[in-house]
Amino acid sequence: MAPIKIFIVEDDELYGEMLKYHLSLNPGNEVFLYNKGSDCLKNLYKNPDVISLDYGLPDLSGHDVLKKIHEHNLKMPVIIVSGQEDVSTAVQLLREGAYDYFVKDDETKDRLWNIINKIKENIELKDEIDYLKQEIGKKYEFRKIIKGNSAPLNKIFELIEKAAQSNISVSITGDTGTGKELVAKAIHYNSSRNKYKFVPINVSAIPKELIESEMFGYEKGAFTGAIARKIGKFELAHKGTIFLDEIADMDQNMQTKLLRVLQENELTRVGGNEIVRFNSRLIVATNKNLAEEVKHGNFREDLYYRILGLPIHIPPLRDRGNDILVLAKFFINEFSKENNIQLLKLSQAAQEKLMKYSFPGNVRELKAIMELASVLTNSDIIDENEISFSTTNAARDFLLEDNTLQGYTNEIIKYYLDKYSDNVLEVAKRLDIGKSTIYRMKKNKEI
Repeated sequence: MAPIKIFIVEDDELYGEMLKYHLSLNPGNEVFLYNKGSDCLKNLYKNPDVISLDYGLPDLSGHDVLKKIHEHNLKMPVIIVSGQEDVSTAVQLLREGAYDYFVKDDETKDRLWNIINKIKENIELKDEIDYLKQEIGKKYEFRKIIKGNSAPLNKIFELIEKAAQSNISVSITGDTGTGKELVAKAIHYNSSRNKYKFVPINVSAIPKELIESEMFGYEKGAFTGAIARKIGKFELAHKGTIFLDEIADMDQNMQTKLLRVLQENELTRVGGNEIVRFNSRLIVATNKNLAEEVKHGNFREDLYYRILGLPIHIPPLRDRGNDILVLAKFFINEFSKENNIQLLKLSQAAQEKLMKYSFPGNVRELKAIMELASVLTNSDIIDENEISFSTTNAARDFLLEDNTLQGYTNEIIKYYLDKYSDNVLEVAKRLDIGKSTIYRMKKNKEI
């Protein structure tokens, strides 16, 4: 969640600085201090999440400031802090929409802390509800979201449906960019847990010294900088789904801790003693062969069998046949709509060029290629010249495709002819073969 913005409006400069310092101890708070009501009103464009308002300001009354704030945003929580106890004034302000009212004393800063934490929880709950409404709307539509109609993809659809009907753990494998997280979300949002959170963790993106506190949370004072309790991802995923992406990159020490947590369905936050029970569905993903990682001693065998569950393998895009064109057309249509440009089409030559490419970056690479082509074209037709492959991938990884020695030879010569603009003499020189060989192959349409 983004930091919560707090306005403190207080004419007593020292008292205001004390409140600001106290609330700023929480790194999730972004605190702004104003000494006048007019200064607060001028800065409402920053859209604070909550305002602490001194009732007795030198320039405007608390009633006037509250009214102006609610004209800007009727739902803005405004906490009135007054130097005098006046029940009738408090009742009137609460009727006018103040969130709370209390008198300044030694406990003010703690009351303010607790009220703001409550407001923050309400904001998080609202964000969660909005998020769930958006995601639940995708229920039973994964066949529309995951594009394609190839046989391998239809097999994946069948496995998604089976996984969604139970709470079995799921292990998803596939190359980078094939859409492993999309499959994990499809399972979650079509399962009985879809009313609760889908919480992803990219194991490879978190430093190993931080991953335990990220996954299991920590208590206040657990380490330098831990000034408040933090709830970990596993707790957030209670009743929902925890998705551990790139799990093969987890170090052995953390693997041991994860195994215990999964076996017991309980955890202890870093620096704490309280046992926290949770109930979440586990989905893991990796672009490595976990069985081979176990064989080489990089991954615990007992953890491997604990997380294996229902295996789903996502094939590389090059093995999905006509799905390449289905996805290409989808990406250019989406790009056209998002950028308010005319709908684009793929020429036959462009389609043939795409079908011949091996897509080492898979679906993610295809998306980038089609978006670039949509920008480069000067008409409503994307031609082969607008299809530009990355220089690092332009020389296809031929060994990824089953072929004969002659087939590989033909592909290599064709690649060099493309690279040197069909200059047979230059290609013959580069490959150290006779130019007559190339002419013969061209004549026989071998290349």
